[in-house]
Amino acid sequence: MAVSDVRVGAVLIAGPTASGKSALGIKLAQALGGVVINADSMQIYRDLRVITARPTLEDEAEAPHRLYGYVDAAVNFSVGRYVADAVDVLRDIEGTKLPIFVGGTGLYFKALTEGLSDMPPVPEAVREQVRRESEGLETPDLHRLLLERDPETARTLRPSDRLRVQRALEVLAATGRPLLSFHGAREPGRLADSPVVKLFLAPERAELRRRIDRRFDTMMEQGALDEVKALGERNLDPMLPAMRAHGVPGLLAYLRGEISMDEAIAKGQGDTRRYAKRQFTWFRHQLSDWQWVEPESGFEAAMAHINGPDSP
Repeated sequence: MAVSDVRVGAVLIAGPTASGKSALGIKLAQALGGVVINADSMQIYRDLRVITARPTLEDEAEAPHRLYGYVDAAVNFSVGRYVADAVDVLRDIEGTKLPIFVGGTGLYFKALTEGLSDMPPVPEAVREQVRRESEGLETPDLHRLLLERDPETARTLRPSDRLRVQRALEVLAATGRPLLSFHGAREPGRLADSPVVKLFLAPERAELRRRIDRRFDTMMEQGALDEVKALGERNLDPMLPAMRAHGVPGLLAYLRGEISMDEAIAKGQGDTRRYAKRQFTWFRHQLSDWQWVEPESGFEAAMAHINGPDSP
């Protein structure tokens, strides 16, 4: 099918980790003359192909892929930069290829469809100051610090969510204003006025847990430990997003001799299962207009939207 025959401006495929999104994206790209565009905040990192289950080289040969593995692990990547990069891709393929966004990062999809909060930049000097202050503090203690300084924002964040707690402290230090005070200002999303297909792949929960555990075992067989070892040898800031990818902290702890291999694998699988549970909850509350489908029905559901009700 030529892109000129397609009735939508983009296809968005989301879902929990290990739900079959990548395979569906490739199948749709082949059928519709599309480009698979990454919408996963960990699969952007070039250092982490295996441990993030990034599409393989064989996968990438089956259909065009963009925004995969193009950011160094030393970069503290932001939603704002992702949107800017995605907009560049959309401009590059406009009128020639159908954009098919695939991933599990809800904030990326929300920014593309609903817009991005007008968040202030945080100077690097301020970021470093907050990091130095937070060194040695356990995450619940860091959350209590935020609760003292910015109780309004702190009450919206999980005490275990170190990255967002630290981000709130950085914004407060840089601007003197609570993080929540910036959430009202929002520029329209790049896809806000486009007819788009929005599908969330929702496997049965017990089956998803089995898929997650099997996939982690497969990643270990494919060289995940060597990949994480190479990442650890770079001595990067442990607070960087790439250093906190599911599976990385446990395998690094194993390489330091702190836990056994079985414990490291169990930690990676457990962290991934808990993340998948949060993905279900987040999409249900934050992007309630998406159609939830079983993974096996994803292709037919997408094509039904694209062909329209009057198709043969």
